[in-house]
Amino acid sequence: MLHRLGADAVGMSTVLEVHLAAALGMRVLGISCITNKATGFGAQRLDHAEVTEVAARVRTRFTQLLTGILDSLPG
Repeated sequence: MLHRLGADAVGMSTVLEVHLAAALGMRVLGISCITNKATGFGAQRLDHAEVTEVAARVRTRFTQLLTGILDSLPG
């Protein structure tokens, strides 16, 4: 269903926080680093080593992205 609505990925780790922030009138920006496919979508079993390897590989670029976004926010 979400794919049909245009979603490329779905995560649940910040849903409650974003919902509360929005209810309080806060503006929210969500950024994720997708480190592996959910179970059932890939041929491999889920593996934490895969998650940490991908995170280490993209660390510098991800940090630069976040720093650039934070630097561009008003005071």
